[in-house]
Amino acid sequence: MRRIAPDRDQLLAIIAEVFREHGYEGASLALIGAATGLGKGSLYHFFPSGKEEMARAVIDNIDGWFEDNVFAPLHDNPDPQAGIEHMVAATDSYFRSGRRVCLIGAFALDQSRDLFASQIRDYFGRWVAHLADALARAGHRPAEAGELAEETVAAIQGALTLARAADDLDVFSRTLRRLRMRLGLPANI
Repeated sequence: MRRIAPDRDQLLAIIAEVFREHGYEGASLALIGAATGLGKGSLYHFFPSGKEEMARAVIDNIDGWFEDNVFAPLHDNPDPQAGIEHMVAATDSYFRSGRRVCLIGAFALDQSRDLFASQIRDYFGRWVAHLADALARAGHRPAEAGELAEETVAAIQGALTLARAADDLDVFSRTLRRLRMRLGLPANI
């Protein structure tokens, strides 16, 4: 019986989970092949440059999701507070209330950081910039908005790490609750 290959989005989601579980260095082509059900030849058909191309494609895929679901609502919503509210809810959903590692953040801490430095810097930089702009439109002074945006993104990333390290998912939920108050949103989640 002929096996049907996953489409590109499905393939990237599977590869992303292998990177989340094993890191860039630990994610061998054998592990990726086992997870995707594809042999090395098929993997190279989709990604001729190999594992680095896979990681770049995964980062681009995650970045695209964040652009559509986090960054765009921050800069496109005429009600900046509603955009900020959407950002917090989408972030909580994406990271599955702290159950899912931020792969771009993990790459930033991994030995592979230099390979993906510009993509990582751009992703986090846009998140902070769009949030700072929404906060400024919501009435914060520009300098204060920038600091609060940076603090917010750093707190989200830190909470993901701490929740995993402590094996306590409530760390992430408690952090989001405190951030909601700092961002001027209702405290309920």
